[in-house]
This record gives sequence, structure tokens and C-alpha cells, in this order.
Amino acid sequence: MTKSEVAEAKFLEGYNCAQAVCYSFGDDLNFDKNLAMKLACGFGAGMGRNEEVCGAVSGGIIVIGMIYGRGEGQDRSLMEQTYEKTRELMKRFKEKQGSFICRELLEGCELTNPEGQNQFKEKDLKNKVCRHCVRNVVEIIEAII
Repeated sequence: MTKSEVAEAKFLEGYNCAQAVCYSFGDDLNFDKNLAMKLACGFGAGMGRNEEVCGAVSGGIIVIGMIYGRGEGQDRSLMEQTYEKTRELMKRFKEKQGSFICRELLEGCELTNPEGQNQFKEKDLKNKVCRHCVRNVVEIIEAII
């Protein structure tokens, strides 16, 4: 399975978009996938269902940080490289999806209330929008790393 297929499968198992993206890079980056999924958990649905930055993009930013991020005692240039890769991810994602803001991707569907959650299900946005976002983020990361 490709990383994008792994991420999509994890997402369809019921994990959120950010978790699925992080999970898909666990083996290659040699990090604990369970810990990565816990770390990414709050970023789903645009940060706790607030529909801000897409959770898949947030998961991608976590992955970029795991690859390029500046750790304790490391050179500041690593932070600049991380920021550059983050901007590239967001730029390419926006070109593919039209936005990296969850509420725009989900056509204004309000996920913090039951009506919005029902609308999300009725419109099948999980399959029509979110699963493609998860795949696209993984594919973009693979292209820019």
C-alpha cells in the first residue's frame, strides 16, 4: 500500500484526518504511530471541529515538523526550512482543493452542532471531500520532502 492509501484507509476506519496523515508516515520516520495519532487527535475537523485549518493539512504540518523541525539545541535554520515546507504544503493543497480552511472545504457545514454533523453525513462530505484531502496532503508531502 502507498502512504496515501494507508492514510485513506486509516481515515475510513474512523480516525480523523490529521491522525490518518501522521499515521501514514510512522514507519518511514521511525516514530511511534500511536503517539503520533494522539498528538494529532485535537487537530481533526479543523482543530476540534472548529473548521479552521483542515486537519489533514495540520497532520501534514506535524509530519513536516517531524522531518525538518528544530529540536532542542539545534540550529535555527531548521525552523526556517520547516516554515518553507509548511508554506509549500499549504500552497499546493490550496491549488488542488481551492482552500485549506475546513469550513470552506465543507461548504459551510457547522460541525460543532448536531444539525451540521447531520448535514455532513447527508452530503457524504467524508467521502466527497475529506478522504481526498487526506490523500492529497500525503501525496504533496511525498513530493516536497
